[in-house]
Amino acid sequence: MLDNLTQRLSGVMKNLRGQARLTEGNIQDTLREVRLALLEADVALPVVKEFTAQVKQAALGQEVIGNLNPGQALIGIVHRELTRLMGEANVGINLATVPPAVILMAGLQGAGKTTTSGKLARLLREQQKKKVLLVSCDVYRPAAIEQLRTLAQQLEIDFFASDISQKPVAIALAAHDYAKKHHHDILIVDTAGRLAIDAAMMEEIRQLHAALKPIETLFVVDAMTGQDAVNTARAFGEALPLTGVILTKLDGEARGGAALSVRHITGKPIKFVGVSEKLNGLEAFHPERMASRVLGMGDVLSLIEEAHREVDQAEAEKLAKKVKSGKGFDLNDFKMQIVQMRKMGGVSALMDKLPAQLSQAAAGSRVDDKSISRTEGIINSMTPLERSRPELIKASRKRRIAAGAGVQVMHVNQLLNQFEQTQKVMKMFGNGGMAKMMRGMKGMLPGMR
Repeated sequence: MLDNLTQRLSGVMKNLRGQARLTEGNIQDTLREVRLALLEADVALPVVKEFTAQVKQAALGQEVIGNLNPGQALIGIVHRELTRLMGEANVGINLATVPPAVILMAGLQGAGKTTTSGKLARLLREQQKKKVLLVSCDVYRPAAIEQLRTLAQQLEIDFFASDISQKPVAIALAAHDYAKKHHHDILIVDTAGRLAIDAAMMEEIRQLHAALKPIETLFVVDAMTGQDAVNTARAFGEALPLTGVILTKLDGEARGGAALSVRHITGKPIKFVGVSEKLNGLEAFHPERMASRVLGMGDVLSLIEEAHREVDQAEAEKLAKKVKSGKGFDLNDFKMQIVQMRKMGGVSALMDKLPAQLSQAAAGSRVDDKSISRTEGIINSMTPLERSRPELIKASRKRRIAAGAGVQVMHVNQLLNQFEQTQKVMKMFGNGGMAKMMRGMKGMLPGMR
């Protein structure tokens, strides 16, 4: 997301390097580049004007402090202003009400409301240990009800059945009554969308809001709609007392300007962002961390938090003991690392949170989700004995494994070579050879050459 802006600002730093201070002249040149990058990223024009004015005011005449060069100083100012623009701090879901807390999902058709409803239900169950009930009030698109039912089944979350013959308000009130009787903590209501804003849609969702009195009314907006997202956000903000925004499809080819515009236009906090199509692909939105990602600094804090949530601690401790002893690391452990990586969204999700320089270096090593999947498929084609004793895998076994995984023998050889390199690194680490380990890191990740 916002790759163009990241590249432009990196260029800005290079251009300013070596100058003694930030002056009106070099700030003006820099802000011209920033302004163009923001507009190309589909940031709304009023937002661009206010942002660049704030950066100029903060930067003008500022002395370069300590070891900071002008480029670094300006990046610090831009980071602060980006953070302020996007809301300064994370604002979580408000559940301070008598259960069931009602969350009303609003937005246009195609914004991803239904999928996001399921993702949000999963997140609240996994992270806050809440009992959640899902219901669809979209009686205009039969597939929407079935889609939410399927999601609920996949996630093992309770679903309140509805059909297209019912009125949306009647469905919502019946679901609320059911949630109360069955002691649900949260009721998430998926509403109907349209292809464009219209009076009938707005009136219907106003009626739902009046009947349910939700604690949270969340506007779901597709980041790929660009500046149109701002107009939609303004219309919904005028029709409903919104409490927050969820931005979807930030993993797509979006230029991402909606992330920088929608908070400013609605005055409501961005609470979550959709970062992948997977059911765990919804993250709490942290403005400061997003500003860091936009500026190519990465988001290591979110990466660490995700690792704590997704990584199996017992398996991690078991692996740590093997590393410490320098013995016993086998292809089962190698596969376990792949599974843990997949839980965290795969290689692309991890790369997105790394600082730009590290991410580019990893990309240059040809690490990708396709090679990771191939590696897992090859290991799955091995017998338990072969996984625990890879040295037994000779020519005939390699042919059988390759056929079972649907790959060529050369791919099996590549995997075994990568595993051997990783095994050597583990032994170095277990024996305290940190310097040797760093030299051996190149072959450590599956799929990296």
